[in-house]
Amino acid sequence: MTSHRMIALAALSASLATTQAFVPNTLSSITPTKGWSHVATGKYTFLPSSGPSRMGFSSSARKRSRPTTFRMATEDFDETKYTSAAWEAVSSLTKVADYYSTTSVEAPMLFDILLNPAKHNAGEKAEAAQAITEKILQKSGVDVKVFKSNLEKHLSGQPRMTGGDTTQKRMGTTLSRVFERARENKSILGDSFVTSEGLVLALTKDDDKFTKPELERQKVSYNNILSAVEEIRKASGPATSRSAETNYEALNKYGIDFTERAAKGKLDPVIGRDDEIRRAIQILSRRTKNNPVLIGDPGVGKTAIAEGIAQRMLAGDVPDTLKPPCKLIGLDMGALIAGASYRGEFEERLKSVLEEVTQSNGEIILFIDEMHTVVGAGASEGSMDASNLLKPALARGELRCIGATTINEYRKFIEKDKALERRFQQVMINQPSPEDTVSILRGLKPKYELHHGVRIRDEALLAAAKLSHRYIPDRFLPDKAIDLMDEACAKLKNELTSKPEVLDEVDRRIIQLEMERLSLQSDVENESVDDMGSLRLSNIDDELEKLKVKQEQLNARWMAERGAVEGVNEIQEKIAEVTLEIEKCEREFDLNRAAELKYSILPALQEKLGMTTGESDGVEIGGFARMLRDEVVADDIANVVAVWTGIPPQKMLESESDRILTMGDKLKERVIGQDEAIEVVTEAIQRSRAGLNDPSKPIASLIFLGPTGVGKTELCKALSEFMFDTEEAMIRLDMSEYMEKHTVSRLLGAPPGYVGYDEGGQLTDAVRRKPYSVILFDEMEKAHPDVFNVMLQLLDDGRVTDSKGNVVNFRNCVIIFTSNIGSQDIIDLGGSDPESQALMKERVGNAMRDHFKPEFLNRIDENVIFNSLSKTNLRGIVKIESKRLEKRLRDRDMSLSMSEAALDHLADVGFDPVYGARPLKRAIQRELETVVAKGILKGEFRDGDGIYVDCANGQLVVSKGTNTDLAKTAEDDALEKNAEDTFEDMSAAFE
Repeated sequence: MTSHRMIALAALSASLATTQAFVPNTLSSITPTKGWSHVATGKYTFLPSSGPSRMGFSSSARKRSRPTTFRMATEDFDETKYTSAAWEAVSSLTKVADYYSTTSVEAPMLFDILLNPAKHNAGEKAEAAQAITEKILQKSGVDVKVFKSNLEKHLSGQPRMTGGDTTQKRMGTTLSRVFERARENKSILGDSFVTSEGLVLALTKDDDKFTKPELERQKVSYNNILSAVEEIRKASGPATSRSAETNYEALNKYGIDFTERAAKGKLDPVIGRDDEIRRAIQILSRRTKNNPVLIGDPGVGKTAIAEGIAQRMLAGDVPDTLKPPCKLIGLDMGALIAGASYRGEFEERLKSVLEEVTQSNGEIILFIDEMHTVVGAGASEGSMDASNLLKPALARGELRCIGATTINEYRKFIEKDKALERRFQQVMINQPSPEDTVSILRGLKPKYELHHGVRIRDEALLAAAKLSHRYIPDRFLPDKAIDLMDEACAKLKNELTSKPEVLDEVDRRIIQLEMERLSLQSDVENESVDDMGSLRLSNIDDELEKLKVKQEQLNARWMAERGAVEGVNEIQEKIAEVTLEIEKCEREFDLNRAAELKYSILPALQEKLGMTTGESDGVEIGGFARMLRDEVVADDIANVVAVWTGIPPQKMLESESDRILTMGDKLKERVIGQDEAIEVVTEAIQRSRAGLNDPSKPIASLIFLGPTGVGKTELCKALSEFMFDTEEAMIRLDMSEYMEKHTVSRLLGAPPGYVGYDEGGQLTDAVRRKPYSVILFDEMEKAHPDVFNVMLQLLDDGRVTDSKGNVVNFRNCVIIFTSNIGSQDIIDLGGSDPESQALMKERVGNAMRDHFKPEFLNRIDENVIFNSLSKTNLRGIVKIESKRLEKRLRDRDMSLSMSEAALDHLADVGFDPVYGARPLKRAIQRELETVVAKGILKGEFRDGDGIYVDCANGQLVVSKGTNTDLAKTAEDDALEKNAEDTFEDMSAAFE
């Protein structure tokens, strides 16, 4: 093979879009360029030079623009004879030549594409070749970083072609020898394809100008490279598929070594799960079917138990069969499936994993999290899923496997496959109690303190366990408590690293004043400002001077506090490092070093931490209060719960005794004329808040009875705002929509197989979104009787199961039913004398028993009877409505005042004992609002005017008055808001 010959290879151009253009199976599929003569010989197709053109074509042809081509022989460079990764590298060689501006492709360029596929825009499959090449070099003792750097220098130092046509490439002698040796290595290794490691062996054996000298400099021989290849391929054996590189050391690619993570201190401590861990270890020690499956609700700690087993294995606190070198490796099903696009590729990957496990002679235990994913994983037409590949090894005891899945998914996927189910032994993982959760949080506390750089007080841990258990019923301990602690720490960390609010306000004020000063200074220089402007400029200068002094003091304070907090964090990190090193020394029996760390260095660091923490707490500069807080307290946990659930934090932590005692007065400010009903509601809530009610039932269950328009719905809204600080916490269901029997399914959701099954229930979904709320069932007598059968369990146990099997918790809800049953008796016998009251209550009770079943009425805490409204009550409502109108007029700088006679007149006109407050609203609109509106349109009332309303001869008289009521105190505004909301909500609901 002489240097004057060019080797015709398959066309490999970056500009070609398809592989077919790169790799013709026959030479005839290549269109010869004009002026070329082809001479076919044994193994290669040569292009001898002709005439003056050394590249085999005329100068005129050379001038024409054509894509880069690189011609290969059919036999040696057929894509089907290479693995996918190796071919991706080989087919990108012309890109390397283009990168270095040369027409000669040499062996080091193949090494460059194997090590740096991204640099040359090689395909994704070349990344597998890169991974295996780097691993071979690392295992053989080569410094890959230095090797890459020297390779780059070598190739950059080669002669570059600066003129002429570079579209045609020729293969150098060194590269042709590499391909010959790669073909030989395929036979030696027993492979069916030329692999990436076969190319690496050929490259390292070749005597080119770079590879051999570089390996000698790093004192690495060909035998070292060969040993590394054999070690990597030990479990997988010869390459029998085009995806062979992806199956080498499959556990490293598709698994996570839990024992290695435990040795590095990356696993959290596992507390309170000794019985479950002991049971799992006992199953692992069996001869056959030694495969435990951890079954439990999401978030109870199934994965943590596997991590606890790994930690015990590392510490040697396990039977001899599980002690090191035994390892626990988690299987990543996502990585195993990802990219397995060809039929059989997934099975090949999983098979290589299983072969590594079985060849380890019991030294590898496999952990499959979300074990239900193996059922059906990778299955396609004509192939098996992962579970069927696992079954033989599981049954024989060759594979020890720990599975983890939830109860529902185990029932749905695993129980159906009896052959798979019998190979696993169940270990039930129950939710820990709040007390056990506190112990778990205390064990995790140092990890979270170190990660976030904050301190966590024990009260925060207690609050996390208590509040998560009470207010987040749809999740499980300890996961929800850990999430609360984690988010509270993250929130405080963000505050620590941000500028304090007080300093930020000062900075913004300084910027604002400086901008104003620049504007005024310009006017002063132009003599276009009056004395007031000069005075303002002087005041700005004085204020800026004071603010800048304050800014310096605040900055000094902030920096001092930040420095103290960072000092604490640094010491905590050192303590964590020393603790980890102590564990490592004890495992390796380096007892002298362990004793030095444990009894000398660690106590000194702990003492320094205590001193630094004290200094951090006592930092004081400039007499200012502490700006930064680095301790997570119970209030921080409550704030996170408030964000998650919408429950105000003070409701969860602060004593509400004073507030609850004044509850009746607060409700009476909004609901007029229903003092007795308010007292009954208040007493029920007070019993609940005192903890004397049944914790397994809703907070209260009440029936509001009375004629239309007396304030039943308004009291519900007032109660919602008092308890939850917002009326939005009320869930309202109009029972007139549930008059038909089949509408019962709308509350809990349609059963499986029916339309609307995926939509969920109107009641259950609303409570799952807002678990802390007032639930109003309006006009309950209109609902179908079967609807109340659903209520029985809700009222008795505080829980309901929806159509999808989800248990919905109602124990943080107030349940209220409203009804008009007995309204006429209430109107007729609503007198103040005791006999009339007793008779009225008896008749209403009889009407309720006639309409509702005893088992429903017996579960209600109180029947609350609302009185009809009197003229005195309506007079108060007139005041409320007038304040609503006055607020709208205030937007036009107008005020409104009404005489007592006007109030009495509107109350008389709007009084109707049957229809309640709504006729009053219509009267106010007709006799007051319409008259005022016409006056504004006619120009009788203008912006800034006062409007006075009086009554004369049975008619309202609206006239212009003095604007004296525009200045409102904050207290007046608050009273006004309560008043206007009262009328608006009552009038909307009083029907």
